[in-house]
Amino acid sequence: MKWVLRILGSIVALFVLVLGVQFVAAESGEVVVVSIKDAQGNAQEVRLWVVDHEGDAWLRAGSPLAGWYEGITTQPKVGIVRGDKSFNVVVQADVSSRAVVNDLMAKKYGWADQYISFLFGRDDAVPLRLEPL
Repeated sequence: MKWVLRILGSIVALFVLVLGVQFVAAESGEVVVVSIKDAQGNAQEVRLWVVDHEGDAWLRAGSPLAGWYEGITTQPKVGIVRGDKSFNVVVQADVSSRAVVNDLMAKKYGWADQYISFLFGRDDAVPLRLEPL
């Protein structure tokens, strides 16, 4: 019985460690706050990584199944806080830019992007261009 408890304890500890490292990874580097409304119209703030490419800022949904992604596609006008600046944008998905945005995210966020990519993959990631209003 003792060995079963040790195994269960080890599994729980490993799970907590994976979640802890994921949280640290997700909050490393530059993070913007995006104010959106979910599919039901409820206000929500999402913290996301951002990269710049050819004069545009880009976000990335890990997949089209991300909880906040449906809200942002339903109501693409959102508020952004980047550093000490706030502005409103229209978000446009551009799957054709997936490779470029994934590469920029990997370069900017390094080990954190590698870790999260290992957990969730990037094959169905959705790049989101931010167009200022």
